[in-house]
Amino acid sequence: MFHQVWAALLYLFGILLNSIYQCPEYSQLTTQGVDGKEFPEPHLGRWYFIAGAAPTKEELVTFDPVDNIVFSMATGSAPMQLQLRATIRMKNGHCVPRKWIYHLTEGSTDLRTEGRPDMRTMLFSSSCPGGIMLKESGHGYQRFLLYRLGASPHQGSTCVEEFQSLTSCLDFKAFLRTPRNQEACELSSN
Repeated sequence: MFHQVWAALLYLFGILLNSIYQCPEYSQLTTQGVDGKEFPEPHLGRWYFIAGAAPTKEELVTFDPVDNIVFSMATGSAPMQLQLRATIRMKNGHCVPRKWIYHLTEGSTDLRTEGRPDMRTMLFSSSCPGGIMLKESGHGYQRFLLYRLGASPHQGSTCVEEFQSLTSCLDFKAFLRTPRNQEACELSSN
């Protein structure tokens, strides 16, 4: 009898704590984007990778050798496509070009990566000016990534701290911030 009462009290205490300490709000971007412009128009242009978070370090290991990444997002050659180009500056100084094609989902900001049917990318708003969060998930991994749109890769420390606080609250305990110790590589036009 004592154990049942104790279990019930612990359960109620857990509900109370959960209602008091909820994670901060974040919202998925809608197809009606910034200033009433249709997605993806407000998000086209140059992006800088700032930070990542995942439940485990293994889900971020791909970013360990990276110093910085610059992306360019443009409309694709077909409707409902986005062309993403990137140059990755490795810590050893080498520049590695990459390309992806994202397929838009009708009425949503969910993205599907061409050639990777298991991968899903969802876009979320960020409280940081020019910031956007992506949640990538696929076979055996999930991670949140913070990006900054615009001419400068520098994101205020408050923005990065808010991102880390949000993702930690969501139980994404592993965290990585790109060092950006080297000059960014030039984006190729191909």
